[in-house]
Amino acid sequence: MHSLPEGYTAAVLGATGALGAAFVQHLRADPRCAQVHALHRHSYPPLDYSDPAGVETAAAALRAGAPLQLLVVATGVLHSEGIRPEKRLADLDPAAMQAVFQTNVTGPALVLRHFAPLMDRQRSLLAVLSAKVGSIEDNRLGGWYTYRASKAALNMVLKTAAIELRRSQPGTVLAALHPGTVKSALSRPFKGDDIGREPAQAAADMLQVLDGLQPQDSGCFVSYSGERLPW
Repeated sequence: MHSLPEGYTAAVLGATGALGAAFVQHLRADPRCAQVHALHRHSYPPLDYSDPAGVETAAAALRAGAPLQLLVVATGVLHSEGIRPEKRLADLDPAAMQAVFQTNVTGPALVLRHFAPLMDRQRSLLAVLSAKVGSIEDNRLGGWYTYRASKAALNMVLKTAAIELRRSQPGTVLAALHPGTVKSALSRPFKGDDIGREPAQAAADMLQVLDGLQPQDSGCFVSYSGERLPW
């Protein structure tokens, strides 16, 4: 991460997932990175979106080591026990929708609220993992109602936060990142192991894209390849 200062501090949220762990590995291998905070449900401090107050507590625990120059929010859910992407309207389930939105929208929104003040005002990068299927303009296949809607909502939260922070923290660049299909538990039921890229490669690609972003790019929706995606 050559655009960040020597000895920069990073934090990865969702550090036990395939992509989160890959981000942590890359950053810890970067000699210019002095420290990586890897947060997840069982870390110290813990990060669990089912406990909204815990997000604030986690941010407070990192305040002593602030400012952060890099924050990657690598949390997200597509499916879990009892939750599957819907193929039709008849499949919609309110409880499943609420659970997905808590992880994909409410949790990251609270991260923005409590972690954004920790970011370096001179130069810092704050990224959330989104998905191309969250693009309303690009939706040509339908289906996956809740996941699509949650990522579209996440994009709106990110974009709106970028507008606000452009006034108060102009050196903080926010980005919604599309990682592409990656070999992981998230993509496995959808042939991800066959068609996906290795998490290490996906994380490296996204870090390269982030490293090239400038303040005027804040609020962008961008692919791992650097392609700007339609909202």
